Amino acid sequence: MNLDYIKPSEWSIIEEGFTADHVTASESIFSLGNGAMGQRANFEELYSGDTFQGSYIGGIYYPDKTRVGWWKNGYPEYFAKVLNAPNWIGIDLMFNGEVFDLNSCEIKNFRRELNMKEGILSRSFVAHLPNGNEIEVLAERFLSLTLNEVGAINYQIKALNFSGSFEAIPYVDAGISNEDTNYDELFWEVGDHAFYDNGASILSTTLKTGFDVCTGFEVSFEKNGKAIEAEASQQISEKRVGLSYVIDLAEGDVVNIIKFGGYVQSMNHNSGELTRVSKEVLDQAVGMGYAQLRADQIEAWAKVWETADITIEGDVKAQQAIRFNIFQLNQTYSGDDHRLNIGPKGFTGEKYGGSTYWDTEAYCIPFYMSTKDKEVARNLLVYRYKQLGPAIENAKKLGFTNGAALYPMVTMNGEECHNEWEITFEEIHRNGAMIYAIYNYVNYTGDYAYIPEFGMEVMIAVARFWQQRAN
Repeated sequence: MNLDYIKPSEWSIIEEGFTADHVTASESIFSLGNGAMGQRANFEELYSGDTFQGSYIGGIYYPDKTRVGWWKNGYPEYFAKVLNAPNWIGIDLMFNGEVFDLNSCEIKNFRRELNMKEGILSRSFVAHLPNGNEIEVLAERFLSLTLNEVGAINYQIKALNFSGSFEAIPYVDAGISNEDTNYDELFWEVGDHAFYDNGASILSTTLKTGFDVCTGFEVSFEKNGKAIEAEASQQISEKRVGLSYVIDLAEGDVVNIIKFGGYVQSMNHNSGELTRVSKEVLDQAVGMGYAQLRADQIEAWAKVWETADITIEGDVKAQQAIRFNIFQLNQTYSGDDHRLNIGPKGFTGEKYGGSTYWDTEAYCIPFYMSTKDKEVARNLLVYRYKQLGPAIENAKKLGFTNGAALYPMVTMNGEECHNEWEITFEEIHRNGAMIYAIYNYVNYTGDYAYIPEFGMEVMIAVARFWQQRAN
């Protein structure tokens, strides 16, 4: 697709004018992440046109059984895939009985902006509904860097030419499937749900890998700049929970829907307490308020850019492009959790499975070493140290002995899961990338303590592989 519709801007990615053919591409380009989770730039409101809903949680994956017509020694049984997670951003809307579907509206003054300096996505437009009602929308959202289990939405509606009522149904939808599956399997089992004042949550568990996730939200309303109370009725289906609110509107009224949502999961919390923890995390966000959390977001991204920015003068497109790359790297990996790594497409979609490739060691570590505290790059090295055992098992499958290690081409847990044999067991340069990364890290940071603490075991295991492999 020709991406010339993206406007040149030094600090933002900007789209002006609505074109249905651009929707899925823009969902990728305008995606958000905070290291712990990410999401494509899907619309909050209903959109019945071509769209690819995508939300992702760092470290949560599914071993999708390999589809292959023949087998060789050591062939991986699965390809690990990042899971399309339950959708918490949704807000269904109805104006005077007319369902608001952007695909059936006449749309004017459409503008979307990803502010990379602040980590905030915004969208504005005027929509003429089939029943003649006309609304102006300003939607803004971000995934918090300070509360990394929380995202925030401020969805503002103005009634331009009508009075009456509108219904808002904020919801969580756990009936989600991956676009990329080998056997069209569902990857989630949906469990219990819970309701509380102005909020709801739903539990889900990944099949096979058994990760537990609670997806929740809390919502509040403002009318013409003042907080209002609204009565809610519960909306329940097999895999979806929501709350329905009916609010009166007069022509010219402005209503803001403030929605906090996100994930808590069993990598970080006890599975039996996820519902309680989800509410506590969301209560913390509500207590801070949208304005404070937004201000904290701007401050956090300012600190990132202090050490990460590259300035290019005289070429706005080049400046925009380099900042877009820096922004994506920081959205994808924050560096504070050695269990996580860098998917080739970040949190923008399912391509390449969201798995860990040797690109991390060859290409990404130098960026993090140069722009962040050394602990960030160190955690990427520790990630591989923690997976040394599976790397030795990978080598055993090919007949290597005595603790020789073959690091995987693609992995989530250290086990090789690339589904092309020639790449999996012949492109063995990734073993060199592991040592190259240690060499770069130690020489750049001066952290020689890493060698006896973690690095030596990896270096010896890889050396044993080369000693047996070379001839």
